[in-house]
Amino acid sequence: MGRVIFLAILLVMANLLAGCDGKPAASAAPPPPPVTVARPMQKTVTEWNEFTGRFVAVASVEVRARVSGFIDSIHFKDGQVVKQGDLLFVIDPRPYKLAVEQSTADVERAKAKLDLATLDVERAEPLVRNQTLTGREYDTRRSTQRDAAAQVTAAEATLNQAKLNLEWTEVRAPTAGRVSDKRVDAGNLISGGQVGATLLTVIVSIDPIRFVFDGSENDFLHYQRLSQAGGRPSSRDAPNPVSVKLADESDYKHQGRMDFVDNVVNPKTGTIRARAIFENKDGLLTPGFFGRLRLYGGEHDALLVPDSAIASDQSRKIVFTVADDGTVGTKLVELGPVENGLRVILSGLAATDRVVIDGLQRARPGQKVTAEEGKIAPAAEGKIAPAAP
Repeated sequence: MGRVIFLAILLVMANLLAGCDGKPAASAAPPPPPVTVARPMQKTVTEWNEFTGRFVAVASVEVRARVSGFIDSIHFKDGQVVKQGDLLFVIDPRPYKLAVEQSTADVERAKAKLDLATLDVERAEPLVRNQTLTGREYDTRRSTQRDAAAQVTAAEATLNQAKLNLEWTEVRAPTAGRVSDKRVDAGNLISGGQVGATLLTVIVSIDPIRFVFDGSENDFLHYQRLSQAGGRPSSRDAPNPVSVKLADESDYKHQGRMDFVDNVVNPKTGTIRARAIFENKDGLLTPGFFGRLRLYGGEHDALLVPDSAIASDQSRKIVFTVADDGTVGTKLVELGPVENGLRVILSGLAATDRVVIDGLQRARPGQKVTAEEGKIAPAAEGKIAPAAP
């Protein structure tokens, strides 16, 4: 009996040792992670190029007096809107009224001399015919008459200048717009004239208003090529439509038109200056405002993918693609604007590529994935639509 028990124990130990020497069954490998893929949407899109610039007034005028004197009165409030011809400042007119009266008297004096010289000539004419008066004496009287006539003309010119100076004592708005603050107060002596005249205030026009921006040489060439191909006339020849959004706006609400493109490209900056014009009935657009301008750049066929399908590799943009055997690859792409909620791909992607549009975090270059077919749709129809079963 003892021998049987001993043999049983040996058999159990042998089984245990055999179990220690055996290898465990290999565990099954996990399946490739699932991702959703779709081919890029192909669509004809309208290209809009964006430029940064600022609004400037069509007219900006520094108001200066044409005559010197003491400021008598001021007839506007700082910052108000004025019309062309509105009275702004009055310079003490009394010295200029006296100058007008003096010049008027000089004109009358000169006319009196002319009348006397004319009578002398008329009296001399019959005397010359009967040789009572010499020809030399007659010529002298004619010369005196012409000199008197010239003095009348000079006196009248002086009078007109004196009247003009008197008129200029009323400083009026040279253009319509919004006036700045007054730079001098009543009672101050100011200088007038063409040189060294005192600055009184500044007026900037309001409606319409211009938007000035710079475009790159490549942008300029693009539009030149587009014009030559008949895709869109040059902004030098046609008022092409533009739109602008302000710093606090998300949409391009303000509609305008191009009205100027410069004639040279700046060799230092490689840019060319351009200008658009906008109506500004409500006065919202103010000179100096920053804005983003959008300009039509033609139509072309494009590939579109969701923004969520685009990854960043430092400064580069890439998309993940899946080959037929399920291997993940990457493609370096150049991005364009957003169209209907989708990003335009300018280059780097083919229409036949299967782009990862969902499960981007599970895609690793060179690894296998399980690709589930999906569909890219515009934002109005949903960003990503799964394929029909």
